[in-house]
Amino acid sequence: MSFGLTSNIDLAEILFTLFWVFFIGLIIYLRREDKREGYPLESDRSGNITVQGFPAIPGPKEFLLPHGGTQAVPRAEAAAEPNATPAAPHPGAPLIPTGDPLVDGIGPAAYANRADTPDRTFYGKNRVVPMRLLPDFEVARRDTDPRGMPVVAADGETVGTVSDAWIDRSEPMIYYLEVSRDDGTPNVLLPFAFAHLNKQRGRIEVDALYPRQFANVPRLRSPDEITLLEEDKICAYFAGGTLYADDARQEPLL
Repeated sequence: MSFGLTSNIDLAEILFTLFWVFFIGLIIYLRREDKREGYPLESDRSGNITVQGFPAIPGPKEFLLPHGGTQAVPRAEAAAEPNATPAAPHPGAPLIPTGDPLVDGIGPAAYANRADTPDRTFYGKNRVVPMRLLPDFEVARRDTDPRGMPVVAADGETVGTVSDAWIDRSEPMIYYLEVSRDDGTPNVLLPFAFAHLNKQRGRIEVDALYPRQFANVPRLRSPDEITLLEEDKICAYFAGGTLYADDARQEPLL
């Protein structure tokens, strides 16, 4: 009588079962890991309800930052109360701003509390910087140099002049335009994504904001560097203007 170790074992079935056990375990692991940011969610019904779903939020893990220091996630952060009121009493109702939504971070003007330090290149230098600090950089000849062009707000009024361009030195492209204000107030940064370069008229058109709103664009702590938090706040301010700059923009199109 011969004896075979696998005569009564279906290896294909075992391997198939092991594969699915591994695959399901991998999905659960990845689902827990992606909850390190943004969880637990807040409940509209009660502050005592923890919204985290399955699987539960993982324990804190400490990560080494590329240029020194550490960051533990998930991290406990007290959520700021929005300066807004629900449009209806039911859960999930949209919020109606009660203050200045561009500054309070409501709706499209919301921003993340990112690190209040500049983004760095692989070599530890500031990633987004004004061209005045980079004498070796210049605007390509086939492109239009926006410096010196007037900046026009949504109503057609000129609010300033582009005094400099801030670029990403890692992948050379314009991120922000520095606007020198006509009213003598400190310069502000205009995200390039919200600037329409009108070559025929030789000007920069900004549909997101009106002249009065340029006065409250978040300012930089340092004139020659921008932090990740400042970037988020500035971009959120202009994004909020697309909805909140004018009351008419909040009305239905039809």
